[in-house]
Amino acid sequence: MNDLIEVAYLATAVCFILALKLMNSPKTARRGNLLAAAGMALALIATFFLRDPTSGRWVLGNYEWMAGAFVFGTVAGVWSARRVQMTAMPQMVALFNGLGGGAVALVALIEAMQVGGMGHRDMVQAVTTVLSLFIGAISFSGSLIAFAKLQELMTGRPITYFGQKVVNLLLLAGCIALMILLCAGPYSLPLFLTLLGASLAIGILFVLPIGGADMPVVISLLNSFTGCAAGLAGFVLGNTALLIGGGLVGASGLILTLEMCKAMNRSLENVVFGAFGSAPSGASSTASALQGSVRSYSVEDAAIIFASAESVVIVPGYGMAVAQAQHVVKELADRLTAKGIDVKYAIHPVAGRMPGHMNVLLAEADVPYDQLFDLEEINPMFVETDVALVIGANDVVNPAARYDKASPIYGMPILDVDKARTVIVCKRGMSPGFAGIENELFLQPNTIMVFGNAKQTIAKLSSAAESL
Repeated sequence: MNDLIEVAYLATAVCFILALKLMNSPKTARRGNLLAAAGMALALIATFFLRDPTSGRWVLGNYEWMAGAFVFGTVAGVWSARRVQMTAMPQMVALFNGLGGGAVALVALIEAMQVGGMGHRDMVQAVTTVLSLFIGAISFSGSLIAFAKLQELMTGRPITYFGQKVVNLLLLAGCIALMILLCAGPYSLPLFLTLLGASLAIGILFVLPIGGADMPVVISLLNSFTGCAAGLAGFVLGNTALLIGGGLVGASGLILTLEMCKAMNRSLENVVFGAFGSAPSGASSTASALQGSVRSYSVEDAAIIFASAESVVIVPGYGMAVAQAQHVVKELADRLTAKGIDVKYAIHPVAGRMPGHMNVLLAEADVPYDQLFDLEEINPMFVETDVALVIGANDVVNPAARYDKASPIYGMPILDVDKARTVIVCKRGMSPGFAGIENELFLQPNTIMVFGNAKQTIAKLSSAAESL
């Protein structure tokens, strides 16, 4: 029986690897998700049949409770996924990731309590147990703070205090000392609980100083932490599926984190310790600090510009997500395409509030995948583009990133929308983006502003374009 279970675990690992491959493209990402879910279901079912190789007895007990938890978790997951709005998807990802980290920490704690003493384990098992508790607890508490910031249960601005880094270093040093004592000395439940509490505190203090602009990176990094903790728990439990799955999540999460930092032209150290997302000192919240004037058009006047256009590039941003405007954007694109206008979508890698946020929103509206272009592909095309339609994007289209060394987004690759012949910006007002800085794009002579809710504005723009 156990041999068959190991085969099932191997099949699970293959499902996870193929799922990651399929998630490389929006066209196949949905199949990748389903394949990963199928692999996880296989691993869970196979685990119910584990037997002790010596006695032949079932390894697991309390099957009624386990089956109940299995059903409850499945129902809760399906219900949450169907009820959550696409704009709240980052919060859900952070919350689910935190629950995974918390589960791993509990597994490590309970496993150590059942054994009754670290002296009964070899050093590898002892180290993996305390590390999985430490990393899992950090991921749990840090993810809950990320959820609270994204859900606006607390401020999204960095929360800092005097001596913050010293406190964090002392906590980290204390955790390392506790882990050494637990590995080298006899089992001690008070020490384990102290390590758990200190680890939870580190997770909270780690995320508090990070602003909302960097939450996608933080979520990805914490996801990597959870994967590492799960892989270590696989060592503790001797579970192949958990070991391989955790390793894949840890590695892919770290790669994604580094890629996102690269897309913002910032180091991971700067993201974690830079308190990015607070308005720079002396910065104004209005466009008055920049030279130039705002040209505000009505929806009808803006629609006229499409009459002579041959090419349009749509740039979605978080404002589109908040307004849930993806469907009316698709409707506008369809009407423009029917008039013979070439329509493309420009996707910045860090637009929105999580990796791939814009791709997910547009996929929900059934936007053709061949119309989606990433930053490297679309930027050379802007100089030949008649109209760049920016919907709720801000920092990712700010020209200051190219030359203003005093700007916090200096050096970040941006979408070159300002090089299009005409730029139409749909936005509620002139407020800055997550970086807390003004956007000079709004004041350039080839830019016109159409103020209002993105969903209502684009719907009117679509109707006006249809009558042209």
